[in-house]
Amino acid sequence: MRAANLAHGVIEALTGADVLEFGSEADWRAHLRALGLTALRVAPDPVRAASEGALWGAICAEDRLGSAVILSDDAGQFRVGDHALCWVHAERLVHKLIPANDRQRSAVEVARRMIWWFYRQLKAFKLDPSPQRAAELKARFDRIFKRRTGYATLDRLLKRLLANKDELLRVLERPETPLNTNASENDIRVVVTKRKVSGGTVSERGRIARDVMLGLAKTCRKLNLSFFHYLGARLQIPAPQIPPVASLIAPVPS
Repeated sequence: MRAANLAHGVIEALTGADVLEFGSEADWRAHLRALGLTALRVAPDPVRAASEGALWGAICAEDRLGSAVILSDDAGQFRVGDHALCWVHAERLVHKLIPANDRQRSAVEVARRMIWWFYRQLKAFKLDPSPQRAAELKARFDRIFKRRTGYATLDRLLKRLLANKDELLRVLERPETPLNTNASENDIRVVVTKRKVSGGTVSERGRIARDVMLGLAKTCRKLNLSFFHYLGARLQIPAPQIPPVASLIAPVPS
């Protein structure tokens, strides 16, 4: 809540309340109304900031994520927990630069080549991790992103990426962490395509039904299961028996 710049008075009212645990969204909303937060018209929205903080607190208290790493494109809503950054999105910032002369174009090209070379080194590390190799890659990261090219915009960008060193190099601590968000973006692309074709849903129940069915279809595909057979088994139509999907998903390593 503090990270979301929620007012100190609001945080004090929440932390000083007699009740700190809520069994449903309705109970939580009633609590916010009793504290007078729903009537406030300020930025940031106290209801949203408080609700996001409370949800994250519940996730942490119940250890829902375990030791999972949150991998993102640096969007603020995903910067929680043990966070890692996508290298493809990081390089894209350099790729989008518009140099004005040959010298700047050369500087951008060199920076991109060095970034992709380093990316390949990280991929090799994932296959054969070691503390010594991790130390070498950290030193190489510093050499790449501490460079100053004379192209002010590029130098500011390299400095920004250097400040994100821990999140870009999360893979050195957790080699199982993907280096990019391609897999998750592919998962959500079907939702975007369906929305473009059908114009989206007209109710909350429709949205939930769409998301559940698409999620099940994607999960079955990843598990090499027939979604048609999965539905048949659940609807008691003659079809191969498929156990609950949850029992087929490998648990997050602790």
